[in-house]
Amino acid sequence: MNVLLSIAFVLTWSSGFIGAKLGAGSASAVTVLMWRFLPLAVVLAVVALTLTRASWRGVTARDIGRQTAVGALSQSGYLLTVYYAIQLGVSSGTTALIDGTQPLVAGALAGPLLGQYVSRTQWLGLVLGVTGVAVVTAADFTGGDAPWWAYLVPFLGMLSLVAATFLDRRSARPVGPAVSMTVHCATSAVIFTALAAAAGAVVPPADASFWTAIGWLVALSTFGGYGLYWLILRRSGVTQVNTLMFLMAPVTALWGALMFGEPFGAQTAAGLALGLAAVVVVRRGRSAERPTAAAPVEPRVTRASAGPAPRARTGR
Repeated sequence: MNVLLSIAFVLTWSSGFIGAKLGAGSASAVTVLMWRFLPLAVVLAVVALTLTRASWRGVTARDIGRQTAVGALSQSGYLLTVYYAIQLGVSSGTTALIDGTQPLVAGALAGPLLGQYVSRTQWLGLVLGVTGVAVVTAADFTGGDAPWWAYLVPFLGMLSLVAATFLDRRSARPVGPAVSMTVHCATSAVIFTALAAAAGAVVPPADASFWTAIGWLVALSTFGGYGLYWLILRRSGVTQVNTLMFLMAPVTALWGALMFGEPFGAQTAAGLALGLAAVVVVRRGRSAERPTAAAPVEPRVTRASAGPAPRARTGR
């Protein structure tokens, strides 16, 4: 996995938790999410009709339906729970911590669902990562102001993202990134606009900080974090990309300290070190694996246009 690509993914995905906190100070979660996706969906639709029309050749109604389901899970379900948890008072670092438990769930399911079995060395790395993210925000979990049940909300989003990941990976016909991004954002725009209308929260505030948060979320979180998630997933596999999730909690905690004055001490630094160690261990476990007849066949590289089926890759 390209190191620079991995670093960019960690930074831009973590930016989503910070952007959620920026927006939470001026509007409700559904208002922020509606205005994050509605203009973006319009722009992507125009691009689809003009610049990326070739990407849609050969795309079937079934493909669109599957990507709609993936978008509803990976964007709408996941983001709504993250934003709602932060609005309830759960810190950005703790929300990222709960999101960081995703690798264990994905690692446990990757074998039976995708045939991508996790080695003993990789399991050691996953355990190290969970320990690291737990260390980062243990103090916040025990002494925060949010109600106890608020900490359960991000777990629903984490499970939603895991479900979307496996639904996409089990697809026999992967579509191009231009198609998937457009369908996902259009799906989220419809869902969040409906929710905002039902809640009477369609009108955005005039506060400049709100639009700053929207710009932050669109540029960094959607095109950066969300786009890189699917790119790395298709190139490197479920276990590899989810291992990077272990770095989200400490990196988000550092962002929170710099932008919002949230505490960042030795405990957070120790968690960051454990997260880095987890990434190293998992990558070494991957490189130490020997190809065998039972080795999993990695998902195919997605092409922007229809054509001969791409060859399978080993390792993602």
